[in-house]
Amino acid sequence: MQTRKISQIIEPQYAMEGAGVLLQRSIAPRATNEFDPFLLFDHFAFNNPKEGPILGFPTHPHRGIETVTYILDGSVNHRDSLGNSGLIGPGDVQWMTSGRGILHEEMPRRGPSGNIYGFQLWVNLPSHLKMSKPRYQEVKASTIPVYEKDGLKIRVVAGVVDNVSGPVTEIAASPLYLDVQLDPNHEWIQPVKRGHTTLAYVFEGEGVFSDETVSAVRMLKFEDGDQIHIKTENNPVRFMLIAGAPFKEPIAPYGPFVMNTMQEIQQTLQDLRNGTFIQND
Repeated sequence: MQTRKISQIIEPQYAMEGAGVLLQRSIAPRATNEFDPFLLFDHFAFNNPKEGPILGFPTHPHRGIETVTYILDGSVNHRDSLGNSGLIGPGDVQWMTSGRGILHEEMPRRGPSGNIYGFQLWVNLPSHLKMSKPRYQEVKASTIPVYEKDGLKIRVVAGVVDNVSGPVTEIAASPLYLDVQLDPNHEWIQPVKRGHTTLAYVFEGEGVFSDETVSAVRMLKFEDGDQIHIKTENNPVRFMLIAGAPFKEPIAPYGPFVMNTMQEIQQTLQDLRNGTFIQND
């Protein structure tokens, strides 16, 4: 078994999105598509009362991607053009497949602690699914299995850990999406399919990833291989482990849309102007 080594360490950069939401962004959609099938990873937090009212993300469109929202603290109210609405609370996950098009809004709310904390991941869709019917997989915290073993705690959202399967299924990229906590002086090895793009977002503590010490907050990209090896020394570590099959197709990103060609982007903009972007069949 070949252990994957770190190929890139990314320091998140601040970005402003929505109606003035300050985020830490590790990756963003680019035509170079170097994180295929992953397009974007944002870490959002509203933990300073001086920030004032939370403005969130008013109604906006998506086409050609999947958005994954994972809330650790606080909540997000959402509603969309298909008539769906709901609340994503602590520990909940929303895996939204925008497909051919959706209009939705996401409005954060502080929890009892006064905080909002979570992540959003964008996953690409292959060309044959970009115009598929939109759908949601809304996963409540209580239905996400927790794998625990000798200093290790993992919330398994998608993929498999030691025969424990996550509730998110039927995703084209066959993803692994895990929230991992490792106590001090422990180690963990997780198989990852060879050829799958693999990332780790270290957001608490410090760990040794393939013999390289990394402290929060950093995004790691790994070389190819069969497994990930993480150990801790004096500090615990918590990170998101993300892996998926690349589609190896060209992409044309444009704001909230990711298609395969600029002609498809132009068609998307025309659909918005013509009022044909949303199809309710």
